[in-house]
Amino acid sequence: MRIALVGNPNTGKSTLFNLLTGLNQKIGNFPGITVDKKTGFSKLPNQQTAEIIDLPGTYSLYPKSKDESIVFQVLADKNNPSHPDMVVLVADATNLRRNLLLCSQVADLGLPMLLVLNMTDMAQKEGIQINADKLAERLGIQVVAISARKNEGLEKLKTAIANTSKVCTQVANIDVDIFAPEAIKAIKAKLNTTNDYYALQVLHQHEHLTFFTPQEQQEIEEIEKGNDFESSKIQGAETIARYRYLSTILKDVVIDTGAAKKFKVTDKLDSILTNRFWGFFIFIAILFFIFNAIFSWSAYPMELIETSFIWLTDMGHAHLPDGVLTNLLLDGVLAGLGGIVIFIPQIAILFALISILEDTGYMARVTFMMDKIMRKFGLSGKSVVPMIGGIACAVPSIMSARNIESWKDRIITIMVTPLVSCSARLPVYTLLISLVVPNKMVFGFLSLQGLTLMAMYVISIVAAILVALVMKFIIKAKEKSYFIMELPVYRMPRWKNVIFTMYEKSKTFVLEAGKVIIAISIVLWVLASYGPGKRFENIEQKYTTIESTSTDSVQLASLERDKAAEKLENSYAGILGQTIEPAIKPLGFDWKIGIALITSFAAREAFVGTMSTIYSVDSGDEDTATIRNKMRDAKDPATGLPIFTFATSLSLMLFYAFAMQCMSTVAVVYRETKSWKWPMIQLVYMTAMAYVASLIAYQFLK
Repeated sequence: MRIALVGNPNTGKSTLFNLLTGLNQKIGNFPGITVDKKTGFSKLPNQQTAEIIDLPGTYSLYPKSKDESIVFQVLADKNNPSHPDMVVLVADATNLRRNLLLCSQVADLGLPMLLVLNMTDMAQKEGIQINADKLAERLGIQVVAISARKNEGLEKLKTAIANTSKVCTQVANIDVDIFAPEAIKAIKAKLNTTNDYYALQVLHQHEHLTFFTPQEQQEIEEIEKGNDFESSKIQGAETIARYRYLSTILKDVVIDTGAAKKFKVTDKLDSILTNRFWGFFIFIAILFFIFNAIFSWSAYPMELIETSFIWLTDMGHAHLPDGVLTNLLLDGVLAGLGGIVIFIPQIAILFALISILEDTGYMARVTFMMDKIMRKFGLSGKSVVPMIGGIACAVPSIMSARNIESWKDRIITIMVTPLVSCSARLPVYTLLISLVVPNKMVFGFLSLQGLTLMAMYVISIVAAILVALVMKFIIKAKEKSYFIMELPVYRMPRWKNVIFTMYEKSKTFVLEAGKVIIAISIVLWVLASYGPGKRFENIEQKYTTIESTSTDSVQLASLERDKAAEKLENSYAGILGQTIEPAIKPLGFDWKIGIALITSFAAREAFVGTMSTIYSVDSGDEDTATIRNKMRDAKDPATGLPIFTFATSLSLMLFYAFAMQCMSTVAVVYRETKSWKWPMIQLVYMTAMAYVASLIAYQFLK
C-alpha cells in the first residue's frame, strides 16, 4: 500500500513522516527530476506494511516552483512509480480555512483520502475549537485530529489509514466545468477520462508534466488556443469559488474564541527579534554563541577521541606484526579515519544548533530580515535559505534553490552558495585555528578561537554577497522576482527531532566523508611509502651506514625520523607535491600542503586526513603524537622555522574559504543547470579568488 503525505508548508508533514516511518526511511530523487523524494515504511494495525511518500509542501495544486510541480504529477499519473493508493492530507488546525483549499483540490482528483488535523494542541491554546465529526460528515472523508510534535493520535491515524478505501467524489458545490466547458470536454475526450478537474489541471499544467509526449503537448496546446483558455484568469476564479464553498463547510465547525490573542506571543517576540535595528544585533549574537559553542562544548569529547586513536595506534604497533599491511592499516587507514572522526562533536553541535533555530521558527525570520538587503545585491530573500543551508552543505542547498521562481535569482544563488563556508571546511578551520590562535577568553566569556571561526564564516558570506553583486550586472534577465514566505509561529524545539538530526547528519558526515578519506588515505599511503627507481634502497643504505659509523648521539636519536622524512620527499607523493610547489610557494604552502590541496578536491575535509597520513608516514613508526602536535612541530628544512605560522595558516584558511574544493558541488551545479558552462565558470572564478586572497594575506603578514 502506497500512501502520499500532502500538505501546505509548515503543517508538520515532515514530523508526521518521521513518526510514521522512524529510522526506516531513505532519501532519493523522483525519476528524472532533481527533487528530493523521501520514502519510508510503516506497519499498520492490520499488519499491512505501508510505503509512505513525503511529497513537497505546496499551498495549492498550481505550482510556483519545480518542487511544487511534483505534487500534481505524482497524484495524476497512474504510471508514475510514486502514484499513491491513497492520500493523507496534513492540515494545520490553527489555519484550517487556508489548508482546506488544497484539500478540496486533491479531493476533486478522485483519490481515496483522509484529512489529518495536526497541531490540535496549538489550536486549543489559541482558543480554536474544531468539530472533527461534523467536518468529516460535510467533506465525506475521515478526519483525524493529532499532534505530531507530541506524538498524540498516531495509532488512531494508523487505524484510519488501514480503514480508508473510499474514493472522493468531486466536490458537489464546485462545478469546474463552468470555467472552460469546451476545452475540458475536448481534453476529456483526448485523455479518455471522466474527471473534469483532472482535465482542467492538465490544461493549466501540461508544460510541467513529463508523462505527455511532445506530440501530446502540442495537441493540448492547440486545444488551449482553439478555446481561448486563459489559465491565470481561470485559476483566480476557481480559487475564489473554492474559498466561498469552504466558508459554508467551516460554518459552525471552527469556533475561534481566542482570535484576539491568537498570535500574541509570536507578535511580541517578532517585535524584538525582527526589529529593524535590534534584529540584526540579536542574529549576530546568536552566531557568536554558535561558533563559541562549537569550540567550547566540543573540547573534551575531541580530546577523548584524539587520545583513543593514539592508544589504538600504539596498541597496533605493539601487538601487530611489522610489515606493509600493518603500516597501511595504522599509518594509512587509521590515521585518515582519525582525522575525520575527531570532528564529529563539532559537526553534531553545529547541526543541533541549526536544527533548533529551524524548529523554533527563527530561521524563517532571518530570511525575512535579509530580503531587503539581499535585493540590493541581486538576490532575493529566498536566496538566504540556500545560503544559510550552505553552512551545513552546499549540495542540498544548491538543490533547494529550485524554489526560487526567478531564473536570474536562482542562477546567482547557485553560483555563490558554495562560497558560504560549509561543515566540510569546519575541520580545516578548527585544526588550523587550534594551531595558531591561543585558547583565550575575550571579555571573560567569548572564546578567541570561536571569534576567529566566526570571522571565517563572515568573510565567506560577505564574499558571496559581493560576487552576487557583480553577477547582478553580468547576468541579464527580463523577469521580475518576488518573495513570499509564511512565517510560522514560534514553538519550542522538538528535542527528539534535534537529536535525530544530530545523529543523521553526523552519520552522513562520517560515512560520506569517511569513504572518500579512507580511499584517499590508502592511495596516499601507497604514494607516500614507495618511490621510483632505487631511491628508497639508496636512502636505506645511506642511513644504515650512518647508524653503523656515526657516534653523534643527537644524530642517532633522530635517525629514524630523518630517514622517514627523506623517504617521503623522494616518494611518488613527494615528487607530485614538489612539482606544484613553485606555484603555491608564494602562498606560503610547502609541497606537503600541496598534496593536501590535490587530494581535498574530492572532499574539502580530506585535507585533515591527508595531513594525518602524510605526517604519520613522515614521522616514522614510533611517533604517535596527535596530528595537531605533528603539524605544530613541523619545521621548514631550509630555514628551521615553523611551517604553520599565523601567515601560512590564515592563507590556507582563506584558500579553503574561497576555493571550489568539492567534486560533489561541481556535479550538482551541472545537474541543476543542465550545462557545464556554469560549474566551469564557478570553478575558475572561485579558484582565482582563493589564490589571490591567499597570496595577499601571506605576502602582507609573513
